[in-house]
Amino acid sequence: MSSIPISTEGYERLKKELERLKSERPAVIQAIKEAREEGDLRENAGYDAARERQGMLEARIAYIESRMAQFNVIDLDSLSGDKVMFGATVEIEDLDSGEAKRYTLLGPDEADYAQGSISVLSPVARALLGKEEGDEIVVEAPRGRISYEIISIAFEGVRR
Repeated sequence: MSSIPISTEGYERLKKELERLKSERPAVIQAIKEAREEGDLRENAGYDAARERQGMLEARIAYIESRMAQFNVIDLDSLSGDKVMFGATVEIEDLDSGEAKRYTLLGPDEADYAQGSISVLSPVARALLGKEEGDEIVVEAPRGRISYEIISIAFEGVRR
């Protein structure tokens, strides 16, 4: 069993989600019970919807619970350095197009590309890990090889 990095904030969000999902169980069970009382289950859309909701709920609960023991919780406020690692915010520039991108490297269960973070397991992050400002990296992408230069590395801690 390997360790999965996650920020303190990401871990707390998952714990809250798990608590919320578990608190929804009784309502889903009640909805199934009520739908079952309506009679013929073969054509009972309410029953089918409640069973589907229960399946999704239980799957998400099982997923989160299975991951909790594997998490290596890291306080982003305690990080610093001059090399790219988990928790670093890195600005890179595409050497062909000149386009700049900025990413914070987080764990796979909390990374959100739309919010500017990527998983440390992604191809870009894996190429960045251990590198310093000024280093060049090459990432294998569906469109081919992309070369980037690391412009800056910062450890911004918790974004409040």
